[in-house]
Amino acid sequence: MPPVYGILVIIFLVSILLDLFFGIDNQLFIFNPTILTNILVRSVALGIVAVGQTFVMIGASIDLSVAYMISVTAVGASYLMAGDPNRVWWTVIVLFIVGAVVGLVNGTIITRLKVNPLIATLGVGLILKGLLNASFANFAGSVPTSFQTFAYGAIGPLPISVLVLFAVVVAGWFVLRRMRFGAHLYAVGGSEETAHLSGLRTGRILTLSHVICSMTAVLTGLFVVSRLRSGAPWVGTDGLYDLESIAATVIGGTALSGGKGGVWGTLAGVLIFSLLDTMFNQIGIDAYMKQILRGAIIILAVGFYTFRSKAEQG
Repeated sequence: MPPVYGILVIIFLVSILLDLFFGIDNQLFIFNPTILTNILVRSVALGIVAVGQTFVMIGASIDLSVAYMISVTAVGASYLMAGDPNRVWWTVIVLFIVGAVVGLVNGTIITRLKVNPLIATLGVGLILKGLLNASFANFAGSVPTSFQTFAYGAIGPLPISVLVLFAVVVAGWFVLRRMRFGAHLYAVGGSEETAHLSGLRTGRILTLSHVICSMTAVLTGLFVVSRLRSGAPWVGTDGLYDLESIAATVIGGTALSGGKGGVWGTLAGVLIFSLLDTMFNQIGIDAYMKQILRGAIIILAVGFYTFRSKAEQG
């Protein structure tokens, strides 16, 4: 069993113990159906984009432009839809095309120009930020009420957004584990030179992984704007979706060096973040202390993986 699942179980048990000390009316919040649903909904935005981040990191790359792409999507959706339900379908298509183009640009800069992925994607992200800030100073437009079903609708007891998250995770698992592209991506991440000598088109494979990552950022942006009803240039960056998607992916067992990992581990990493946030809120931990504790947990988790990897190699 990957260590991330053990970490998730430990945090779950710790949350129960803390709730016994800090809970109200002797009721365990963690078993409250409403709170459990909120934990899952809290995982949706980060979970979707983290699946895309998993793809690029398996290929030994990284994407720091996702937060800016989320902002572009949120602003673009609310501005183009302008509250009109008839504009939803073509707006969504346009935004996914924009996302695919951004991913293609990221991949091309990295594979053709040989620019470091950190620098390339950060540069593209800053360009997106500049374009947004030059065009919009605040919230722009609004999405129609019908579109908010994405964030607030439910099928039976399950929110639609949670079902979408699990659909994305299952699709990601299928592509990585059951399709030729997935096997090729693992090969590129394990050793790009060896993969190239084996006849694989490493540039195309890595570029496609960046396209997939940007598309998940678009889907995340659509979810965010459906919750907020309107988009602003800072909704993606304020959400720290770039850094937290990387952290959740690493905690989930995907190696920064590439060639190892999977989307189920990433989902577990995202759930760890959501469970921690809920637990901290329940026991009244200060917002600044939350960040300190989350940072410490990330460092400990990554340190544990590094130690474990060295032990396996030795």
